[in-house]
Amino acid sequence: MVPISYYLVLSAVLFALGVLGFLLKRNIITLFMSIELMLNAVNLSFVAFATQWQALSGHVFVFFVMVVAAAEAAVGLAIILAVFRTRQTLNVDQVNLLKL
Repeated sequence: MVPISYYLVLSAVLFALGVLGFLLKRNIITLFMSIELMLNAVNLSFVAFATQWQALSGHVFVFFVMVVAAAEAAVGLAIILAVFRTRQTLNVDQVNLLKL
């Protein structure tokens, strides 16, 4: 059996990579993927703790987080497509929707 610390270290590394991607990149798609990576890192922690404690509630919570993330992905990609069609760029510094 794999110790829970391995899962938590992997989750922390994935979350840190997501934060770094969110802070350092300027592409909207990369920011979106970084947010999804952070959500998946948290889901991994939930599953690791739920398995350790023999609780089903952690798995159920992960299921609901994944459903919300899927809906967020659909809406987020639609917004990104709309921004690209109007601004012709996905660079966060150049996309300023409050100014015409």
